[in-house]
Amino acid sequence: MDLIERPPLAVVIDLDDTLFPQGSHLYGAARAVGRAGAAAGLDPVRLSRALRRQFLAGSDRAGTIDRALAAYGIAPDLAAGLIPVLVDAFTAYRPRRLPRYPGALDALLAISSRYPVACLTDGNPAIQRAKLAATGLAEAFTTIVITDELGGRTLRKPHPEGLRQAAETLGVHPSDLVVIGDRPTTDMAVAAALGARSIRVLTGEYAADPDEPAPTAHALDLESAAALLGV
Repeated sequence: MDLIERPPLAVVIDLDDTLFPQGSHLYGAARAVGRAGAAAGLDPVRLSRALRRQFLAGSDRAGTIDRALAAYGIAPDLAAGLIPVLVDAFTAYRPRRLPRYPGALDALLAISSRYPVACLTDGNPAIQRAKLAATGLAEAFTTIVITDELGGRTLRKPHPEGLRQAAETLGVHPSDLVVIGDRPTTDMAVAAALGARSIRVLTGEYAADPDEPAPTAHALDLESAAALLGV
């Protein structure tokens, strides 16, 4: 059904690769890991490049730093002592500023002027809140739900608990939501799980992934998604 003919009562928006390019955060975090590696005698540029190559192969895979050290040529017994230090450096990275997608802030403000809006995001809570601060987007949301705060990694999308919590906080039934996100297997899947409609934005790492599950509508970016909502 047309999103303008039957508009939602509230909107839920993903963060990474929907509002800003996640690669910008990963680039800075890789440099922070390189600096931490330098304290152990590693070449910081070489290490950060090895880590960025792993991110390009799939940013949400587990063991990314482990594989970067292996690619660097570090023996497993030596890597075991380095990994906790490098993971801490990655987690502690706090960017001063992260670039939003063009038009994303104006589109978010336009949507939030008409609808209650939640941000629903997965990941380490400290990292995700640092991203929101660095993009300058936090104040535009009615509420922010970080799924890891609800019960760890097992409650990340497509687990429905985060979206259920967002709907409850916004005061609407999940079926009255529209979810905007970039990744079918998480954003579209969690919407489908609770009967919400969804808009897939074709931005970021997963832009070429198949529509499985299919969204209600497609948009090039958040600006285009806002237009589909009539704002």
